[in-house]
Amino acid sequence: MIAEFRLPDLGEGLTEAEVVTWLVAPGDAVTLNQTLAEVETAKAVVELPSPYEGTVSTLHAEAGQTVAVGAPLIAFDVVGESDDAPTPTSESDEKAQPNLVGYGAAPTAAGRPARRARRIGGTPAPVDTAVLEAAPHDATPSAAVDAVIERPRSTPPVRAHAKRLGIDLVLVAAEVGDRVITRSDVDAYAERIGGRAAPADDVPELPISALSTPTPSNASALTDAERETRIPIRGVRKHTAAAMVQSAFTAPHVTVFHTVDVTATMDLLSSLRDDRALDAHRIGPLAVVAKAVCLALGRTPGLNSRWDEAAGEIVQHNYVDLGIAAATDRGLIVPMIRDAERLTLIGLADAVKSLAEVARSGKTSPAELAGGTFSISNIGVFGVDAGTPILPPGQSGILAVGAVRRQPWEHHGEIALRQMMTLSLSFDHRLVDGAEGARFLKDVADILEEPGRAMLLR
Repeated sequence: MIAEFRLPDLGEGLTEAEVVTWLVAPGDAVTLNQTLAEVETAKAVVELPSPYEGTVSTLHAEAGQTVAVGAPLIAFDVVGESDDAPTPTSESDEKAQPNLVGYGAAPTAAGRPARRARRIGGTPAPVDTAVLEAAPHDATPSAAVDAVIERPRSTPPVRAHAKRLGIDLVLVAAEVGDRVITRSDVDAYAERIGGRAAPADDVPELPISALSTPTPSNASALTDAERETRIPIRGVRKHTAAAMVQSAFTAPHVTVFHTVDVTATMDLLSSLRDDRALDAHRIGPLAVVAKAVCLALGRTPGLNSRWDEAAGEIVQHNYVDLGIAAATDRGLIVPMIRDAERLTLIGLADAVKSLAEVARSGKTSPAELAGGTFSISNIGVFGVDAGTPILPPGQSGILAVGAVRRQPWEHHGEIALRQMMTLSLSFDHRLVDGAEGARFLKDVADILEEPGRAMLLR
């Protein structure tokens, strides 16, 4: 029996996902729980396991295509099932199909869905008038263009190549028909209308003079497509942008700074690195800051709270889900260390290392990005001393940790070279007043200046 697997609800109310890569192809035999594909949501790249055992019949989406939740994604010829099996008689029966991630939206129509049509205001995409005006004898017949109202079938590299050459794939599709457009199709069309094909390795050929300061003579040599690069706003970048705008224009941000002598902390870390019993653990300054933050939040609960506008309440958290900002190729994400206040320094160090490795691999799950009560951004790894971080939505505080630098500093009445770090705390002034923010920052600084003070905090 042919069974369809529809894109499930991947959590957090996400409505769509982009297919990053398929790990199976039509005709492949798959087992239950075998990974079928990697899809990218607005928050993370997620692996989709197979809810069936059988043979792949059809892939309903191509790599690079965005699929709505509930839309057919892949079809299987299920082992041990016959075509005589009863069809679902109700919406509840239909939803009862096995699904290891979530059921998703109920299907509204049977059969393979049509690809997303490229329309403007419900009409087919217009013909490229620039081509018509420049070379009317090369213009595609209007009837052929009118027939191409769907998004042209192509891969992401081919779409990028066409964009670089300034070629509209709708016009190419009108010539090649319903098959998948290839790079050679784009190059052939570009040559026919007087364009230029890019080198085979997809790297634009630029003259040596282009590396110097542009002059009117060499600047005019660039085509419109070469003068700028356009990158679609989607995935993690799109979600991060929306979240930051919401936060910046909802919560009144205040940022305070404090420069800390962390020589004692660095000495402690040096001694821990020399301890062979800790060889399996990588304990760095960020882990110590995380521990200091967890301890300090116990004394300043306003920085571990959220503003519930709908309920007219301030919600104080009695736990710390600590977010650690991570810069990835797909954009900024903030995975969480759950119940961080319960972890030892070694536990926090291991958690920070694990979060960083998973984030760099692009495998952070939506569940690991949801929630959070307070966040840390380690801008010191980029050699930056201080900044004004923006609050993640729903949080009242975020701490930016600057680089550790050896600087002349007053120490016991004399000038000495000390290891210094600047802390930047942004907080929501609706929840936290200046005195409470300063007290929290001073508590964190005191622990970093004298790690033994952690024994005095509860």
